[in-house]
Amino acid sequence: MSGTSTLSGAPECAPTDWPRIGDYLIARLKEAGVDHLFGVPGDYVLRFYDRLCRSEIRHIGTTREDTAAFAADGYARCRGLGALAVTYGVGALNVVNAVAGANAECSPVVVVSGAPGVAEQRDDPQLHHRFGPFRFQREIFERITVACAVLDDPYTALREIDRTLDAARRYSRPVYIELPRDRVDTPAFPIPRETPGWDPAADQAEGASDPEVLAEAVEETLTLLGRAQVPAILAGVEVHRRGLQDLLADFVRQARLPVAATLTGKSVVAERQPGYLGVYEGAMGPEGARAVIERADLLLLLGVTPNDIDLGINTARLDPARMVRAGQEEVWVHRHRFPRVHLRDFIAALATAVKPHPGPLPEVPGPLTAPDFPRPGAPMTMARLMARLNDFLTPDMQVVADSGDCLFAAVDLRVHERSEFLASAYYTTMGFGVPAALGAQVARPSRRPLVLVGDGAFQMTGTELSTAARLGLDPIVILCNNRGYTTERFILEGPFNDIADWRFHRLGELFGPLRGFLAPTEEAFEEALGAALAFRDGPSLIEVGLRPDDCSAALNRLGERLRAVVQDG
Repeated sequence: MSGTSTLSGAPECAPTDWPRIGDYLIARLKEAGVDHLFGVPGDYVLRFYDRLCRSEIRHIGTTREDTAAFAADGYARCRGLGALAVTYGVGALNVVNAVAGANAECSPVVVVSGAPGVAEQRDDPQLHHRFGPFRFQREIFERITVACAVLDDPYTALREIDRTLDAARRYSRPVYIELPRDRVDTPAFPIPRETPGWDPAADQAEGASDPEVLAEAVEETLTLLGRAQVPAILAGVEVHRRGLQDLLADFVRQARLPVAATLTGKSVVAERQPGYLGVYEGAMGPEGARAVIERADLLLLLGVTPNDIDLGINTARLDPARMVRAGQEEVWVHRHRFPRVHLRDFIAALATAVKPHPGPLPEVPGPLTAPDFPRPGAPMTMARLMARLNDFLTPDMQVVADSGDCLFAAVDLRVHERSEFLASAYYTTMGFGVPAALGAQVARPSRRPLVLVGDGAFQMTGTELSTAARLGLDPIVILCNNRGYTTERFILEGPFNDIADWRFHRLGELFGPLRGFLAPTEEAFEEALGAALAFRDGPSLIEVGLRPDDCSAALNRLGERLRAVVQDG
């Protein structure tokens, strides 16, 4: 699925109506729903930036290249496609981790990298930003994307653009496009337009379901559902990335079945609706969801990608003999495989034909709340913080969680609407939260981000709050300051987990229109929360002082599991 075109010269007498390569790329991104592109300029990509500034796509400059990639990832999860543009070498290599994370998390991000011109490369010169043969950069990205293209040939460039963007759409994964700077304005051989636009709701996999195989898979599943006494649904990240949330909601409503989400699939359904169990992650997650999912005599796994985080570090107890597993292009009913059945078609067919389950929906504990908040003089704790935020969340908020205990504690948060929880839940890279929230609010201005981030992660990428301030965005950042890397402390304690203790609440003096608050107690936090909610002229940052040994119950369980792995390893 990755490749590069052959080198050839530009047409000497190209017709004047042939599109320029850079303009065509920009037009295709716009048609795909990209209204904003993130990035940092550099000399090898400046010509592309010049064309971009004359287009309908707005450039969002970030403080670093990797944060541009995180922002594009957050944008992609809200819009269906995100994009960034960086320079060759120093710019592109700086986004490798974030793009690898987008690949692991099934997020369609387009990386546009400038490059030395074709003419510049001919004699193999030692140009700045170079780190080996010119092909090395493409070869690196071939390992972490689903398609790559180098637009050095005007006779194939437009087809290569279409191929890579279509791959991002089909597989919901990142793609890489390298554009030599002397090809940006080069006229390119036009091609027939087979795909006039991008419908995000269209089937995103190659081909279509085999109708006979689909019918057989649906029939077997419905037969098992009719016999089951306590069936349940576990929904995963592929439902998010394929835009199938409405289909899933229809099926859940028609079937009257309880539904849980994996951590990577959190908020795949509205979390305050009847029958929602919470997040299932084996012994790591809430007991209510675990009990229902693990005792189900028929469990429908829809869009679940098995990984150690979603399976609770191998603590999940799921019996394949009682499962129906539906992925993007195949369905397994027990141990019977049905190939060429797409997840979209399978869920839609079930929703049309299923009969309501006659049994009552199970009762599970509701979201944690804190009706007695604030308690006079009480210090802040992670448990009380999450309980208060459950009462604070409104339907127009989306939660963006960074890695670490902010992620594991957020399992207990219940968002109001579907698709309102973003995290690097499987790849678990630190630094995702603040820049991803930037991208998410740019993509959906009506959804105000509530960002949960630790002090360590904020020190990596928190500078994007200055970008949010410059753009007039108003995320509310809850910064959990426990003076170090708490997740690692619970696995293996040591001085390597200590970091500098910044005065985070004073960053408004540096970043511009930003309000900062220090909240060591519940009373201080309550006052800060009200002020942050009312402030709409820029970001708000509430620094919550926590003890280094304070953590969520989920992190405590995770630490016990990983401690044994590390010490035995």
